[in-house]
Amino acid sequence: MTETEFLDLADSTLNAIEAALDRLNDADHLDVECSRSGNVLEIEFLHNSSKVIVNSQAAMQELWVAARSGGFHYRYLDGQWINTRDGGSELFDALSQIATEQSGGAPVVVSANP
Repeated sequence: MTETEFLDLADSTLNAIEAALDRLNDADHLDVECSRSGNVLEIEFLHNSSKVIVNSQAAMQELWVAARSGGFHYRYLDGQWINTRDGGSELFDALSQIATEQSGGAPVVVSANP
């Protein structure tokens, strides 16, 4: 994948994450605020001020996630962002688990599909 293709894919993925969290917030399933600056998406859980950062790393062609539970790297393989360290977990599934943990509430499902 070229750098331009990666940047387009990363940008659309960050947009999809932000849109999914905005939908959850609008539906009162999650009290969260997203802010975006270039290739960095900051997600703040308002009830406890904890944050998750998702950003693209063009040189590595990866998306990186920083959360309370740790740092994670995802590479696009076979149509999904797959964790490079455990070789199997998918980005949106991981974000669902992270959001559930950091929100301290009911299970959260972060999905790229509206």
